[in-house]
Amino acid sequence: MSPGRALIALGIVIAVVGALVEFAPALRLGRLPGDLTFGGGNVRFFVPLGTSLLLSIVLTIIVALMNRR
Repeated sequence: MSPGRALIALGIVIAVVGALVEFAPALRLGRLPGDLTFGGGNVRFFVPLGTSLLLSIVLTIIVALMNRR
């Protein structure tokens, strides 16, 4: 991949991540089924398994589509 295409792809990825951060409350990222929360008192422990799985699938599809050419 040429440097120009790599920069364009990086820009698109940054824009998508920015949109996800902006609209995260509406998408419920971080509160999906499978996300675990443990805690008591003043301590909380959060394990985002569902969110990690979803992001992994989406990123795998994006990378597969980019490598197709």
